[in-house]
Amino acid sequence: MKLVYKILASLVAAEVAVQAMMVVLGDAGLFKYVEQGGVIDKASAESGGLAFPEFFAFMVHGMNGMMVIPAIALLLLVGSFFTKIPGAVKGAALVVVLVALQITLGLLGHQIPALGALHGLNALLLFSAAVHAALRGRRVATDTTTQLHARAETVV
Repeated sequence: MKLVYKILASLVAAEVAVQAMMVVLGDAGLFKYVEQGGVIDKASAESGGLAFPEFFAFMVHGMNGMMVIPAIALLLLVGSFFTKIPGAVKGAALVVVLVALQITLGLLGHQIPALGALHGLNALLLFSAAVHAALRGRRVATDTTTQLHARAETVV
């Protein structure tokens, strides 16, 4: 279970990195589209008339953030109850809380654009929490191996 915990925590961190990549790719494509004479208004956005190749990145960002990352975070929390890593439940719970906050900030950011800054900041906190959880799993695995070697040497 320790390996599962470590993998799930690493996946959350990797998905947050994908999120950052996708939103910047979408923004860059959008700015290029506008520079080349493309027009963005509510009607074109709602009709699917935004025809720039990087638009898919916004879709990936939305689906990843609303479905994939929350699912992985919940699996991490469930798995944390079965691993013997000290503080695993707290680490996983923090990841879940930060994911919930991230979704809330992302959705409210459409109404209050200033929350976009907090959305970005929270993404960094979420990434850090996930990496910390993954490293905690790694440290415990390393400590266990060291302890087993020490016991083996004591017996011999």
